[in-house]
Amino acid sequence: MMIKSKIHKALNKQVNVEFSAFYSYLSIAAYFESHHMHGFASWFKVQSNEEFKHAMRLFEYIISRGEKVVLTAIEKPEIEGKSFLSVFEAAYAQELKVSDLIDDLVDLAKNEHDHATEIMLQWFVTEQVEEENTANTNVERFKFIKDTTEGIDAFDRELGVRKST
Repeated sequence: MMIKSKIHKALNKQVNVEFSAFYSYLSIAAYFESHHMHGFASWFKVQSNEEFKHAMRLFEYIISRGEKVVLTAIEKPEIEGKSFLSVFEAAYAQELKVSDLIDDLVDLAKNEHDHATEIMLQWFVTEQVEEENTANTNVERFKFIKDTTEGIDAFDRELGVRKST
């Protein structure tokens, strides 16, 4: 029932990465709220919620395997003074980093012959394809509209319709 020490440690690290992403996206939502970009803020609140759910999925898996979840401190996100585009680019970079970490976890599970963990992680692999695509699309859309007020306002409204699932 218990998982190998290497995998337990790596899964705990990933739980903390997901909680850090939750915190980062919530901070971005606050940043956009402070700039009266309520659609962008709403989109990042939903994204923050998704990251929380990802962390909890791993959290519950670790517990189901008879192990202990170990939480660590979350570093304060630094986004003040950045452009809107650079905030979206940072979100995309974060998704790329998470994808790399998930791939590393899958490789570790394979190497350790932990089939249950490998199967569980496939959900995250699929999810990260969607996350990367969405984040990249947002960056490319922002580059396309550049700094036009009309484009930014329209994009803000568009992203604001996203609802939590």
